[in-house]
Order: sequence, then structure tokens, then C-alpha cells
Amino acid sequence: MSRSARLMSVFAAAVLAAACATPENAPSTAASSGAVEVESCGKRLTFDGAPERVVALDQSSTETLLALGVGDRVVGTANLKTRVSPQYAEAYGRIPVLSPKVLTAEPLRAANPDLVVASFKELFTADRAGTRDELEQLGVPTFVSAVNCPDGETEPFERMFRDFTDLGRALGVSEQAGKLVADQRAVVDQARAAGEERPAGLKVVWVYSVYNGIPYVAGKSGMASHMSALAGVDNVFDDVDQEWPEVSWDEIAARGPDVVVIGDLSERGNPGDSAAEKLAMMREHPAVSQLPALRDGKVVELPGIEMDPSVRTVNALRTFTTRLDEITSRG
Repeated sequence: MSRSARLMSVFAAAVLAAACATPENAPSTAASSGAVEVESCGKRLTFDGAPERVVALDQSSTETLLALGVGDRVVGTANLKTRVSPQYAEAYGRIPVLSPKVLTAEPLRAANPDLVVASFKELFTADRAGTRDELEQLGVPTFVSAVNCPDGETEPFERMFRDFTDLGRALGVSEQAGKLVADQRAVVDQARAAGEERPAGLKVVWVYSVYNGIPYVAGKSGMASHMSALAGVDNVFDDVDQEWPEVSWDEIAARGPDVVVIGDLSERGNPGDSAAEKLAMMREHPAVSQLPALRDGKVVELPGIEMDPSVRTVNALRTFTTRLDEITSRG
């Protein structure tokens, strides 16, 4: 029986079994001679050969696969959030879109994947793509970004580089993965070196999104806080142990940031998503509008997708540190 027929024949049974899925750390079958094994967010994945039919559940995972040079093996993508990076646009356009939003189980199984990749473990639920245990029972390994599974010790960029390395091993493109890691680590190392020379005490706020007039900012747990530390500046909401906590405009003003970073999510299309709209709200707020950072133009605009972990995040880090240099040079 073909993989596709097997997947579809057990689909109904797998959905019914979701409530009694096996534990996430269930032991995997021993690897055969020459097989490649990688760990991914509590699962051990074994590959006897490089996967040829890969489905990516989100834009960031898709762009990572394209950066690794395996776009011809990606048989489906979903959940496009913003404009595709120009360097990947042509290849991205050749990948079948299985869903413009979150991918569900039936179209995923119909694509007959031999590997499913995602940036977030939340995409693997019974009412979405199916649980990782369900897919494992069908013989389909699932790879979740290590950035979404923090260990409390490893920095976000290093966890992301682990993704590149492990995917490179699984897909048989370790050389390309090594080059990608080396290129991006050079940007991180350069930012860290510059941050060590930057005068201490500079405070920054990262305004990611605004929903119903309420701002969401970078807390302690996300990539933006890590980029602040690399750049030698203080994220003013590092006392909040969340990735993008909800705060108030008055709280932002009270913390007195010297630099304001604004995420541009304009292609998402919701009110307040564009950087221009967020900046307008800040200039209209009685307290925030009085911040010297706004009065003196100490504002950095970044694509929102680059403020989250992805193959493009080094672009945000590079832009952020360059703008910090410009801002500090003029006092």
C-alpha cells in the first residue's frame, strides 16, 4: 500500500485516538545502520534516507527550508503571514499552498509528506495538523523549532542554529546548513562585539503589535530581548517573563525608553499593524508623545516577522545595531 493510501486509510482512526495519544517522550525505534537521528522538541527522529516530500506548516519554516536549498522537496506550505523575503520569493511561489491559514489534518495527509516542519508546537494539535504522536504513528516524523522549546540555558540564536544543523543532517544538506550557520553566527558575533563596546544604560522598548489600542511589547522570553542583550542595551520590560506581553501606553512612558523599536506588520492587515499607525498612536498619546526618543527621532522600524525567530532575524539584528550606532553617535 502506498504511503498516501496508508495515511488516508488510518486518518479517521488517528483522529479518534487523539485523546489517548502516547507520551511526547515515547521511545523511538532504534536507528538502522547509516540512519540519521536528530532530537526535536522532545522527540527523537530517525531517517533512513533524506526526506523527499516535506510540508512546512508556516512561513518561517518554509523560508528556512529554502535557505537550506531544498525547495524542490517542499510539497506544501501554509499560514503565510507577510511578504516573502525577496531572496526566497521565486522559489516560494513554486510551492503548493495547502492552506492560506493554519493547516488542518486532511490536506496535510493528502500531500503525502515524509517530514513535517513547524516553527511552533501549537500547530500540532488534534484540530490543526494533528498531534505529533498521531503523525508519528503514521510514520511521519515532525520537526519543531528548538526556539519554541527553550531549555533555560541555550540562547535563542544558538537554538535556531541547532535547527539549521539538525534539518541539514536530516535532509542530507549539512554543508549548506553549516554555511548558513557560519554566515548568521558572524552577524551575531559582530553585534555582540559592538554591544560590549556600547555605553551601558541605554534603554529600549520593542513595540510589536497593537490590538484594540493596547500595545504588545517584548518581554524577557523572546528573541527581541536577546537581541537587546547582544546589542548591549536594556529591554525595559525584561522583568516580564513572557515573549510579547500586553502592557499599557502609560507603562511604556513610565519606563522612559531611550530608543523605540516598532514592528511593521502592515501586510497582516489589522488596524494598528503598520509601523506608521503605531507611531501615530504614540505621537497622539499624552505621555508617550513626551518621550525624548520620539521627539528626537530615536525610532527603529523593523519588519515584524524579523522580530520573531526565523532565518531572517539576523536582518533585524543587523538593522537594529546599525541604527543604534547612528543614534548613539548623535547623542
